Amino acid sequence: MDYQSIVTFVMEMAGSVAFAASGAMVGVERNMDIFGVSVLGVATAVGGGMIRDIVLGIIPPAVFTNPVYALVSVLASCIVFFIFYFKRELLQGHRRETYDTGIRQGYMDNAFLLVFLGTITGVGGGLLRDMMASVPPCIFVKHIYACASIVGAVVCVYMNRFVGNVQAMVVSSIVVVLIRYLAAHYRWNLPRLSPHE
Repeated sequence: MDYQSIVTFVMEMAGSVAFAASGAMVGVERNMDIFGVSVLGVATAVGGGMIRDIVLGIIPPAVFTNPVYALVSVLASCIVFFIFYFKRELLQGHRRETYDTGIRQGYMDNAFLLVFLGTITGVGGGLLRDMMASVPPCIFVKHIYACASIVGAVVCVYMNRFVGNVQAMVVSSIVVVLIRYLAAHYRWNLPRLSPHE
């Protein structure tokens, strides 16, 4: 494995664990059993990548030809389940692959498609998770969630044209995390209309 492959794999594994954990926590909140928690964890971790692959015509999606991401997601989900199972007090007060595949498929000049792929990879799993858990999708109601992915995808697409792929992925990941952190910390939300106003 070359340097770029190792960095990409580590980032994808970290993302899989983080997304699986967020999906698993929603499953725990919705009082699902360990199977339901694991399904939500896997859907959150790999759902966006599956949607991306289907859009690109990659059949079967990569998660079925390289199941390491799904297996890591199941493991992370089970760990979350057992942490909450043995430490039930944590439940009280607790409420809650990238555009690079498009480049490999030959769409380097289609910035719109690449930004869409990066965004759907980032938010697609969470969208599936929320729909499966019967909760309003976070991308429509909370903390600049999808917008952070869009900004990160734009940064990654355009940086990739001037620097290496790894550098573009690292910087865009930092941008997304920073936007998400600031949005959560300062409770930033997009403007909305309230029927009560």
